[in-house]
Amino acid sequence: MRIMGLDYGSKTVGVAISDELLLTAQAKEIIRRKEENKLRKTLARIEELIQEYGVEKIVLGLPVHMDESPSERSKLCLEFKDKIERRTGLPVEMLDERLTTVEADAIMDEVGIKGRERKEYVDMIAAQIILQDYLDNKK
Repeated sequence: MRIMGLDYGSKTVGVAISDELLLTAQAKEIIRRKEENKLRKTLARIEELIQEYGVEKIVLGLPVHMDESPSERSKLCLEFKDKIERRTGLPVEMLDERLTTVEADAIMDEVGIKGRERKEYVDMIAAQIILQDYLDNKK
């Protein structure tokens, strides 16, 4: 069994996949789209990755404010969750993703990723953090 972690952004979705023992999350890719509401190809790619890795569950980051109130993106993420569940038949669990971008930035600083490259990696690293948090909290 493997679990997929997703970080849903306005034009990207960061993807991470767990190992089979559910111990570690590996960043896999960033799915890009030209417009926020153009999700057909994004959902198709998620389905491909589910098949490729034998994913049985998905963890999706839920952006909330520091006081735990819903953010503007919260509603969009919940709608995305519904679309994924309808299309794949897999359960999608929401996970508070506060501070994952801050943590991703710190990781990029540590490994020396600078400038424009940061945008290339931030969503994928955020997905990895979301999934690793989930895996660590399930132990």
